[in-house]
This record gives sequence, C-alpha cells and structure tokens, in this order.
Amino acid sequence: MKLKDGFDSNYRYVLVAARRARQLSGGAPPLVNTTARKVCKIAQQEIDAGKVQYIKGAEGASGSSELKAEEKK
Repeated sequence: MKLKDGFDSNYRYVLVAARRARQLSGGAPPLVNTTARKVCKIAQQEIDAGKVQYIKGAEGASGSSELKAEEKK
C-alpha cells in the first residue's frame, strides 16, 4: 500500500478511515456522491476527495486525534 498524501503513515490512514466509517454507520451522511454501499469504501472515497482531515493530538496522549469531516461547498 502506497502512502497517501497528507498522512504520515498507512496506520494513521486506516485509523482515520475506520473512525469515519464508524460515524457513517452511526447515521452520519456521506460527504461525497457515491454508488458504494459499504461504509469503509465511502470513508476511503471521502478521504481521497479531501473531505475528511485529522488533527494529531499531543505526543504521548494515548493515540488521541480529532477527526474533522466537513462538507465543502
């Protein structure tokens, strides 16, 4: 797997995609027009489209990061 732009590791990409997928499965509306039905694929498409960013938490803070999913118009 190639390193995605804007991510310092593939592990962080997977964490962000998983967190967004949980939001989608909990009822959050998708931020991109898609024919995909699986939340993991929708989350990946949102990240690739630049609709989802993350903010890295303080160092040493047990894996804390904040996910920002914003609809850009």
